[in-house]
Amino acid sequence: MTMIPEIVTTAAKKDEQFLRRKTAPFDFAAHSPKEVRELVARMKRIMHEANGVGLSANQIGLDLKVFVAEVPDAQGGMKFYAIFNPEIEKAGKDTAVMEEGCLSIPGAWGDVTRASQIAIRGYDRNGKPVKIKAWGFLARVFQHEIDHLNGKLFIDRAKAVHYENAKEAPHGQPRI
Repeated sequence: MTMIPEIVTTAAKKDEQFLRRKTAPFDFAAHSPKEVRELVARMKRIMHEANGVGLSANQIGLDLKVFVAEVPDAQGGMKFYAIFNPEIEKAGKDTAVMEEGCLSIPGAWGDVTRASQIAIRGYDRNGKPVKIKAWGFLARVFQHEIDHLNGKLFIDRAKAVHYENAKEAPHGQPRI
């Protein structure tokens, strides 16, 4: 399995501890517009190199409450999101189970139950407030990334975790 060196994984205990901490709110006053653009571009590049659909700042070692995501839209194109200080404002009662994996836990997969529809609020890369209603796969990606920013990993929610290769299971867990 190819590892992207910039992605923090659970392979090392200290890195897992970092991933399990809540991230610090992003302060637009402390970052220039150029720094924000560079951060978003770096996160998008790393996400693409890893063939991911979402990436949180803590997954690249930054204690910042921001994520990027890129998923297919209704017209068949790709829609890119960069959300700063995201919060789930509302989650629908309907849920769906879907297999998830994570760039920070290479080779692991598990069925995770998540809300089918959510509404989030946060800020765009210009510091302007945004509200987004999401359903289906987009809602799942947003919930996965917001979980990251809150120190939660998909393996904490999965009913059972399966590993492609027992050698890649964190902390010597057996293949399930």
